[in-house]
Parts: sequence; structure tokens; C-alpha cells
Amino acid sequence: MTEIEFDQQHYVSFSYFLERACGIVLGENKQYLVRSRLTPLVKKFNCATINAYIDSVIKGNRQHQTAAIEAMTTNETLWFRDGYPFKLLESPILSQFAAKNRKFRVWSAACSSGQEAYSIAMTILNFKKQQANSFRAGIEIIGTDISEEMLQRCRSAEYDQLAISRGLPLQFKADFFESTDDNKLRLKSPIKDLTKFQSFNLLDSYSSLGKFDIIFCRNVLIYFSADVKKQILQKIAACLQDDGILFLGASESLSGLTDKFTMVRCSPGLYYVKKPL
Repeated sequence: MTEIEFDQQHYVSFSYFLERACGIVLGENKQYLVRSRLTPLVKKFNCATINAYIDSVIKGNRQHQTAAIEAMTTNETLWFRDGYPFKLLESPILSQFAAKNRKFRVWSAACSSGQEAYSIAMTILNFKKQQANSFRAGIEIIGTDISEEMLQRCRSAEYDQLAISRGLPLQFKADFFESTDDNKLRLKSPIKDLTKFQSFNLLDSYSSLGKFDIIFCRNVLIYFSADVKKQILQKIAACLQDDGILFLGASESLSGLTDKFTMVRCSPGLYYVKKPL
């Protein structure tokens, strides 16, 4: 057996580990995906085969477990993804919260390399240019991810030219970024000061996160089983303010999963408002 092959028993064992560790459901016939994601780790950790690497993961090797989870986590992202959530945020949503006498808090769940969290921050600061006295109690944007590698990228706030080209408006590029010595662009302090990033597994308790006005949990639920989706949405509802708002991905829906939200249809797009208790 070569290093790029592994058997069905190990695939099933790894699938069970991944779902238990972070909720991701591989399902059937994803052996090719596991093979492509784990093969570099087999070489990195000098394991004989993928089977041997999976054995070490199952037996509790924390370094191998962390690497496997990071390898299997999809980190596809871009600036202002899908467009409409940020247009709705700027108008009318921010106006609804601007005068409230509390810190305005937004959570970007599964934030990958930070583009969503920073897109939120840029949208809010652009709003404040027009409404200088808004959010006087303060603003806090929390980005969370399970991957420490992604979180390190978030905190650096530096992006190469390819990453910058993916969805960033030219005016925001001019307003909110500065050049670095190695031909990258770095977000300026006013944006970085609004945001902080921390490691978080969506299967864990949410009690340490506090209450949020808006939660972006976009293109995340699609990777989980129906039961896990229900658990996550239950916990999301609990950490939203009574008038809090939830954004999901364009292809995601709450249908059959929870009754704790009211859908608000817009043109274009939609969002969900937490129902009053």
C-alpha cells in the first residue's frame, strides 16, 4: 500500500473522529478529499501511510489531530462575500442599532483568514463617516475560527495582492489599507482596533462569548448534520440580544431546524431576527 492509499475502515474511523471533534460530516465517497488533504501531513510527520497517520489521530496525538482538523476545514473566503449582507448592514440595519445605549457587538463565526470580520469593520466605519455620533458606547467585532493558522493570518491583517483582488472595493482599499515592505497590504489601525480574534469550536459552550447584536454564521452549517445544526442554532439564539440579527450563507436555510427566528426578506437577500421571548 502506498502513502496516498488508505482503506475503508480508516476512512470511516477518520470520518467519525472529524464529526466528533468539530461537527464536520464527510458522508460517503469523500475518500478522494481525505486523501488529498492528508497526504501532505503524512509526509510532514514522516508517517508510512495515510492509515498510519489516521491511527495516530485516533489514538490521541494532539499535534496530528490539530493538523488534520485544520487540513479538513474549508477556508474559502473573500471580501464582502455575496455583497447583500454588507449592503443590508450599512442600510438599514446599522441605523437600527446606532443609537442604542450599549456596546455594539458583532460575531463573525468560522472567520477563516479574516476577510468577513474586516469587511464588517469597514462597513461600520464607512457608516460612521456619515453618522459621526453613532455607536457612542463602542464597537466590538469578534472573529472566531477553529484553525490557529487562520487566526494568525487574521491577526497579522496582511494580505497579498491576489487576496486583495478578491472582492475589495477600490475605495476601501485606499481608505483602510497601507503598503508593507514585501508588497502586501496591511489594514490600518482604526479597522484592527475594532476587531479581535480567538480560537473557538462551534460545538463548545458559547457562554464565554457574551451577547451579540449581529452574528454572521455564513457557509458554515452546510458542513454539519441536521442535529448539530439544531444545537448550534439553539446556542446562537441564546447569545443574541432580543432584537439580534443572524446572517446565514446564501444557500443556507433555517427551515426545519429552529423556530427562534423570523425571516426578513429584502431586495436582494434576507436575514433572520431573533424572536422575542
